[in-house]
Amino acid sequence: MTCHILRTLKSAYLKREWLVRVVLSSVKFSSHAVCSKEEKMEKTVWWCLVLTCFLVPLAGAADWNILKLQTHDGLKISLKNYCESWRMNVELHNIREFQVVPEECTEYIGKYVTSTQYKVDSQRATEECLLYLSTSCNLKKDGFDAWIFDIDDTLLSTLPYYKDNQYGGRKLNVTSLEEWMKSGKAPALDHSLKLYDELKSRGVQILLVTSRKEHLRSATIDNLVKVGYYGWTKIIFRDPANELVSVEKYKSDVRKKIVNDGYRIWGILGDQYSSIEGIPNPKRAFKLPNPMYYVA
Repeated sequence: MTCHILRTLKSAYLKREWLVRVVLSSVKFSSHAVCSKEEKMEKTVWWCLVLTCFLVPLAGAADWNILKLQTHDGLKISLKNYCESWRMNVELHNIREFQVVPEECTEYIGKYVTSTQYKVDSQRATEECLLYLSTSCNLKKDGFDAWIFDIDDTLLSTLPYYKDNQYGGRKLNVTSLEEWMKSGKAPALDHSLKLYDELKSRGVQILLVTSRKEHLRSATIDNLVKVGYYGWTKIIFRDPANELVSVEKYKSDVRKKIVNDGYRIWGILGDQYSSIEGIPNPKRAFKLPNPMYYVA
């Protein structure tokens, strides 16, 4: 019986090797000794109790393991089903404040953000922006019709950086990310660039509001211009005075000032809810897909 429990422990908790090592280092029997028919019953029972103490607290964790390929109500699912559901619930804002993409889903997320589907999803979002602008916005064309853009993963893609960091599977290192930003190698998101140019051609004032820090201003502006963005009205970075508040509050405060300056904010495009939520609300907000990280 002890042999059976040991085999179960090894197979069920392969990813928890540290636990296996702890238990196995305590069980100093040889396989022959453990499985011997002559082993005393008391010793068998005692070691079963020891192993049970390790197994019982982890039973709940084992129950949710996606490798079992079914939910608690018996619905059979695949790993792809699970990861697609996770991604969708991130976009619906049901899953919040996650620090990393689940380990079992990093490959799936990587495939999504480099896929045609990701491009189609992004294109649909920007096309809806133009449809709204064409059908629902009575532009005054007096220099105060405005549209707000976020920068990271809205105008510029950080995908090259996150590709080297397991597509969000590795916990964010801010210093490393900012060093990459300073390199000015972020490519443009093509559909966002087309929207940007179209809005500009219609006389809409482009306002860029980013959570990038002030010390990244020069590198960011150079990067934007290099990939085709120019002619914005304002670009606002996060200064040291507001680095301690949430991104949502920081961007809400910026919008208050923009409104107080007389601008009509017809819309916002961003990849995070913290870029589009808060007071004052824009007339419409549009979100681009981004399952790699969460910014509150």
